[in-house]
Amino acid sequence: MKDMWSSIPRRGRIVLLVLAALLLVAPTVLDRYLISIFVLIFYFAYVGQAWNLMMGFAGQLSLGHALYAGLGGYVAALLWFYFGIGPWLGVFAGIAVASMFGAVIGWLGFRFGIEGVYFALLTIAFAEFTRIAFDNMAFTGGAGGLFLLYDAQRNHEWWNLRGGPLLFYYLCLALATAASILTAWLARSRLGFQWLAVREDQEAALSLGVNAFRVKMIAVLISSSMTAVGGVVLAFYYNNLFPAQAFDIGRSIEMILAPIIGGLGTIFGPIVGAFIGAVPYVVAVIELDDCKEADGSVTRVAGVMMEDESQVAINLPVSVVYEETGDPKIVMPRWKINGAAADVWRFTE
Repeated sequence: MKDMWSSIPRRGRIVLLVLAALLLVAPTVLDRYLISIFVLIFYFAYVGQAWNLMMGFAGQLSLGHALYAGLGGYVAALLWFYFGIGPWLGVFAGIAVASMFGAVIGWLGFRFGIEGVYFALLTIAFAEFTRIAFDNMAFTGGAGGLFLLYDAQRNHEWWNLRGGPLLFYYLCLALATAASILTAWLARSRLGFQWLAVREDQEAALSLGVNAFRVKMIAVLISSSMTAVGGVVLAFYYNNLFPAQAFDIGRSIEMILAPIIGGLGTIFGPIVGAFIGAVPYVVAVIELDDCKEADGSVTRVAGVMMEDESQVAINLPVSVVYEETGDPKIVMPRWKINGAAADVWRFTE
């Protein structure tokens, strides 16, 4: 760890320390809407790092990573819903289930030489099969979804992930930071160099004694486990899970955008990409906040659901709106944001 820190140029260390300090104090000047957006930024930076390890370093294309996030979230949520087992314990069960699925996918793909786009199709197929299964299982809520009870009186139970955006802000910031440190450490390790060797030329790596099957399986297991943790956090943040969203390929694409935009196979790529990817959401909230209706009434935006009706609102839970305003009238009009249809949750003042 000390060697990694010392390898960073002095100016780079100063920039990182200043950025860390700013992010730690940012909630003191941000409103709840922007804090919610930062939660998503940190979340996508975290899951982006998880996917980056598998694709950016090991060179294995997965387009079904929503499978691991969905499984992690569902397992932890079901343990909480039926048995009252908190997410800090449920996350380990979620990791175990997600990594098991990852191991099966990896074994099938790597043992039988399924590579490139065909391996990507295999990951999509598993995610889709799982979605169909969860749609038809009553104890998971089926297609109607699984809802976690929101109780304002339990907001202080941070150990059960019961709290507002501020709790998830610091939690997701910690996860994104830890994932970046882990990625940096792995990139400089023997395993990291073996990943790069397999990514660049697997046949050459094999000739040098690299066990390609082993190192690729490790990449899948680490990536799926990390993504499962992100899925648990997201499930308890939204307090609901729907198979059509949790396992949808659109959710997988959202996860991989940050490292693609910021730079595959780099340490800071997913972080930069997550911030860039959040710009449309910030602009949408700023443009729609405190807008006036034709009758002169004023509305405020509580969240935005981009693209299609299957997406979840940008991330202010409706319960927060009720908590702040008492008993507002919730409406869901249709808006156009940058030419794309969007649902806007808002309340009339």
